[in-house]
Amino acid sequence: MPTYLVQASYRPEALRALIRKPEDRSEVVRKAIEKLGGKLIGLWLSFGDQDIVSIMEFPNNVSAAALALAIGAGGALKDSKTTPLLSVEEGLAAMRKAATSGYSPMLQRR
Repeated sequence: MPTYLVQASYRPEALRALIRKPEDRSEVVRKAIEKLGGKLIGLWLSFGDQDIVSIMEFPNNVSAAALALAIGAGGALKDSKTTPLLSVEEGLAAMRKAATSGYSPMLQRR
């Protein structure tokens, strides 16, 4: 199943609400992912640019996008980013396939 990295940051008002009343949101997220046919591999709180980092599996991009849209529409996040991940094997296959693409960088045409 395709794997995705999801990074997100809370809006200040959502952080204030969580500080007033701390809540583990991972089960809410897990249930939504499972309803879309996916699986939550892990969810972590972090500091720096992102407040949340998670790894998820979904059957396809449409399901991953559906979760991103649903969470984005909730209004608690100021931003989120979903990145499709390739296994090492998939990355190597992509590199081999790239070699057969016929693409020639502009710099090599001179």
